[in-house]
Amino acid sequence: MAAKRGSEGAAATPGIARTVLREQVRNVLLERILSGRYAPGERLVETRIAHELGTSQAPVREALRELELLRLVDSEAFRGTWVREVSDEEITEVYPIRAALEEVAARAAAERLAGDVAALEREIRGMATAGSLTEQVEHDVRFHELIVEASGNRRLLELWRSLEVESRTVITALRTGLDAPAAARLHEPILDALRRGDPEEAGRRIRSHVEDFGRMVAESRPPRT
Repeated sequence: MAAKRGSEGAAATPGIARTVLREQVRNVLLERILSGRYAPGERLVETRIAHELGTSQAPVREALRELELLRLVDSEAFRGTWVREVSDEEITEVYPIRAALEEVAARAAAERLAGDVAALEREIRGMATAGSLTEQVEHDVRFHELIVEASGNRRLLELWRSLEVESRTVITALRTGLDAPAAARLHEPILDALRRGDPEEAGRRIRSHVEDFGRMVAESRPPRT
């Protein structure tokens, strides 16, 4: 697994390398759980996964903690970690909550940004040209986070971050199968509304965007290995 990021190809710092590795391990485990390669009840052994992926146990342990927060795995002292039986309802239940939060955020952001969407444009360009799932998700999540930050509502931002948006965006990408350019295009209507400074349209567009993805995930079939 690569421990480098960026078009320059420069070596990443140790902290960045560890973060990227954790994300890569998490993405592999998510794909295997969602596809059924790891069946409900199956034990996930840190040492075995680390050996298979050619990494240390630390990023595997961190990835498993993330999956536990998503309620995709359970763990217990002296028993280890195993895959939970997860329904489609559990996977999709966060989308209406996120849609409502982001609608509020986009309405406020449309006024506060006053048409200055350069940062959002950069994230869409990065999303469209992403060379990996990790990179695509990074730009996707940052696009939405910038909007929530631009709302100026710190409590709203805290609530949004508590939804584990990054990991759930990986689930969305895996379940829908959308490639990077297609995912980027679906963000354009939100960008246009914010560029025009239209709170009503921005709120409507972003709510529809998140809800549509929730429906796509609910209607999708897990990928086959």
